[in-house]
Amino acid sequence: MTRIDFYVLSASDDKSRWQFACRLAEKAVSRGNKVLIATQDEAASRAVDELLWTQRPESFVPHHIVGQNTDGQSSYAPTAKPPVVITHDLDDIDHHDVLVNIRTTRPEQFSRFDRLAEIVIQQPEVLENTRQSYAFYKQRGYPVQTHKL
Repeated sequence: MTRIDFYVLSASDDKSRWQFACRLAEKAVSRGNKVLIATQDEAASRAVDELLWTQRPESFVPHHIVGQNTDGQSSYAPTAKPPVVITHDLDDIDHHDVLVNIRTTRPEQFSRFDRLAEIVIQQPEVLENTRQSYAFYKQRGYPVQTHKL
């Protein structure tokens, strides 16, 4: 069963959310996990991509933004998949360890992951969706923990 952790940040800006997602991804990869970071849109995917390149100069987290070719296939070769995949519109069935959600909605495919990290910032839309997601997970019996940072 998927373990769900809510990380409640005191910040209200998207960049803080993206930075925390990068820190979680780096930690998960250091433990041998594959990570899917679900972003809201292409701009957020690009911002997270940039942060993973620049966040900590002394470390590198191999990653890639999942794109879609005209034939609907992923834009990278299956043999070259990095441990972190960023996506705003596609799923990646090869990544099933950790899902880091920085969308405003609950990801439909969350239950196939071992762990789901919901990163919460102090924006009204995010807080409302978080309350709904929390209730959804609890009603279905998922183990849920909240970490206020």
